Amino acid sequence: MIDSALVPTTDQIAPPRKNSRRPLTFDRVSFMLVFLGLPLAIFLVFVVWPFVQALWYSMTDWTGFTPEMNFVGLDNYQKLLHDDIFITALWNNVLLAVVVPSVTVVLSFALATMVTVGGASHGTVRGLRYSSFYRVISFFPYTVPAIIIGLIWAQMYDPSSGLLNGLLTGIGLDRFESFPWLGDTRTAMPASMFVIVWGFVGFYMVLFVAAIKGIPSEYYDAARMDGAGRIRIAWSITIPLIRDTVQTAYIYLGILALDAFVYMAALNPGGGPDNSTLVMPQRLFTTAFTKGQFGLASAMGVVMAIATLAFAAIVFTVNRLLGGRDSLARR
Repeated sequence: MIDSALVPTTDQIAPPRKNSRRPLTFDRVSFMLVFLGLPLAIFLVFVVWPFVQALWYSMTDWTGFTPEMNFVGLDNYQKLLHDDIFITALWNNVLLAVVVPSVTVVLSFALATMVTVGGASHGTVRGLRYSSFYRVISFFPYTVPAIIIGLIWAQMYDPSSGLLNGLLTGIGLDRFESFPWLGDTRTAMPASMFVIVWGFVGFYMVLFVAAIKGIPSEYYDAARMDGAGRIRIAWSITIPLIRDTVQTAYIYLGILALDAFVYMAALNPGGGPDNSTLVMPQRLFTTAFTKGQFGLASAMGVVMAIATLAFAAIVFTVNRLLGGRDSLARR
């Protein structure tokens, strides 16, 4: 005999699920059009479509000043493979993308650590004395336009009347008298890199300061109680907790290094000795507006876009391989 208590009543039987989709109302449609459709349309028109146009132009012999253009396929890309000057510019950009982000991030992180948690090793976690003053001073170069920074440093590097040679000879280093910092293949690229790093260290220091201030002070207190030093704390606590910020900074700096047109054009408009500071945008600009080869210049632009996407993909991949968000939890 079946126990009546085990038989579900009509009240216990769940009613059939109704369709969970909400009907499209005027408010929902208008919201999607304004906040989704309009931004998407703007993105497609002003971002995606120019890329598509550049890809098409790169397969033509367009001169840029006439409506006529003939389809040439991948001929422009084959020309780039045999263009020694463009290959040199490409490798210069790769060198910039490796050195500039690495140096800038390391210096910015070191400065940010000092002004936030680099103070006394006992008592409340705090930065160095007068840390606010250091932040303002270091951020100041970022407020100056890039072209102005380039022109100022070009004058400072001037062999005959530059401030740098004057200071070095003033302290007894006579071999730097009339030394061509931007005219020597040994120093042209390092001097140019220094200018870019100098212009961005302050900004990324402030970015890292904001990220570090979001870390609970209890983590640092516990590390101090365990006897961890400043380097160990930075490596085991600060870096894992601001990893995403570091990744973002590295990508932005890499994109800047893969461009670097303004700085290089101001410091060395001709590309430096033996094209030692020539970058792809400079070669693109000359090809398009001096030689009138807009199709070939568009191919250079496509190569730059691919290099930028590849750089971002490499940074994301390396960050994931190194542990990403789970690195602190594993520690």
